Amino acid sequence: MLRNWSLAVLTLAWGVLVATGQDRPWQAVIWSAIFLAVAFLLSPLFFPRSLPAARAQQLSAADGRPVVYWRPGCRYCLRLRFRLGSRAGRAHWVNIWSDPAGAAAVRAVTGGDETVPTVVAGGEAVVNPKPDWLRERLSR
Repeated sequence: MLRNWSLAVLTLAWGVLVATGQDRPWQAVIWSAIFLAVAFLLSPLFFPRSLPAARAQQLSAADGRPVVYWRPGCRYCLRLRFRLGSRAGRAHWVNIWSDPAGAAAVRAVTGGDETVPTVVAGGEAVVNPKPDWLRERLSR
């Protein structure tokens, strides 16, 4: 669990250091807000609730929704999440850092690597898909 939050905590720590080094209070407030926003984006809070891989696969088989394997701090996962907007909640999200079975599922698809985002939709697995590809599968 700590691994999931490490990037966010480090970002906040840097933000405190930068903010305390400012000459004017308004600069400290601005820098604090910037680092807080970045920490939020790097944290698991920005993503829909993660499920265990077995549960996500079970739900996907029942409702046909894609399973998105991701990890905190992954810029490609962030890009995908941003581009999906409110549709992101239609997919089943699995954080591979908090679920070893999810990490194993990704390794099985990618030939041993833990490259994310990896999306499984309708039996088809795609590593680092284009957001439009996933959006199309979410609208079905």
